[in-house]
Amino acid sequence: MVQLASLLAGLLFGLGLIVSGMADPSKVLGFLDLAGRWDPSLAFVMAGAIGVGLVAFAVAHRRNVSVLGLPMRLPQDRRTIDRRLVGGGLLFGIGWGLAGFCPGPALVAVGMGQDQAVVFVVAMLAGMGLFELQGRLAARRATARGA
Repeated sequence: MVQLASLLAGLLFGLGLIVSGMADPSKVLGFLDLAGRWDPSLAFVMAGAIGVGLVAFAVAHRRNVSVLGLPMRLPQDRRTIDRRLVGGGLLFGIGWGLAGFCPGPALVAVGMGQDQAVVFVVAMLAGMGLFELQGRLAARRATARGA
């Protein structure tokens, strides 16, 4: 049942990305082009998503288990702004502004057969792999220093 619910939620999310225009990089770049021909329509998509998210998290914080009976795994109340958060936000913003994709819509666009999305997803996966490798090397160095 959990897999079916996950599949349906993913399909609904992907459909929402397509209908809203988030899987169209030209639409996203038009939204980000504040100095040019700005397209504010995605601001309404974002406002709607934030509204739904606020309600969903408010309800989720009151529950111990999900609707399907699984334990709730909510983010901790960490509110520290550090170098990693700022750096990650900058990298995300730069990638979004250059390519017109963020991870979710890029995966949807790959499913729609957009070649530029394939390039983006390959680059995204390579970056994730490099990040993971860097973390493992840093952990290994820290262990070696401590031994």
